[in-house]
Amino acid sequence: MARYTGPKCRLCRREGQKLFLKGAKCYSDKCPLTRRNYPPGMHRGGWGRLTPYGLRLREKQKLKRIYGVLERQFRRYVELAQKAKGVTGDFLLELLERRLDNVLYRGGLAQSRAQARQLVSHGHVYVNGRRVDVPSFLVRPGDVITFKPSSLEKKGIQALLNEKPLHSIPSWLERTDGQLRVLDRPKVDEIEHDIQMNLIVEFYSR
Repeated sequence: MARYTGPKCRLCRREGQKLFLKGAKCYSDKCPLTRRNYPPGMHRGGWGRLTPYGLRLREKQKLKRIYGVLERQFRRYVELAQKAKGVTGDFLLELLERRLDNVLYRGGLAQSRAQARQLVSHGHVYVNGRRVDVPSFLVRPGDVITFKPSSLEKKGIQALLNEKPLHSIPSWLERTDGQLRVLDRPKVDEIEHDIQMNLIVEFYSR
């Protein structure tokens, strides 16, 4: 499974806003973006003025980095969204929100999407009573997500269940007794980031 292994805070600084890639650190004073509010690199320049192509590219990169998806997989999501009926941008966001690693994060059972991806790939997560170790698995309304019974004895997972979520849980998810239930399809207006989806659709429509 290909994934980005470089410094995550560098990505936030490149985009000029918090992408919440490091869990609790993003909410503390230790956030590098707060301490060094300028792009990474040896010269402390600003973000500069972007061309129309640059604006669309940056918006696309930002969305990819938020969900931890690389270009090939992201392009497949875009192709699926273009074939679907309705608004392409909304369906693309819905696909990304339905990813199992994202659902764990949004439901408060992981502090970041990267941590959720690790929990899934290590076999700690069940969907409807069956183990799923693919972070990109797409959940559906009615699915119930739990931790593997033997994994509940691990201190790290116990801490996740006992800690208060760092963010609010969306209305399409219900968290009770350490499990998540998918109540409905993800709602675009409950996305925690401000994304201009029309710029991303235009980028792939060139």
